[in-house]
Amino acid sequence: MTLLDFISGASTMGFFVAALFFLRFWRNTAEPLFASFAAAFFLFGMAHGLLTLAGIPIEERSWIYLIRLAAFLIILAGIARKNLSH
Repeated sequence: MTLLDFISGASTMGFFVAALFFLRFWRNTAEPLFASFAAAFFLFGMAHGLLTLAGIPIEERSWIYLIRLAAFLIILAGIARKNLSH
């Protein structure tokens, strides 16, 4: 195990912890924006974990970035829904 693997694992854990915090905020307030942030951070953590643990060659990693794109689209949709509801 290298230092890069350790740091990647720590940042993956950070994404999952952020998702749990947003999930808790959503449970307390029932605000859909928090649910979209929780889903997005879960996807960020999953994508980062796949990059770290799967050992996929660099040339074949492009599909993992589609997971990140989906996470950003979830955030944009949540913000748009929040702004359009008022």
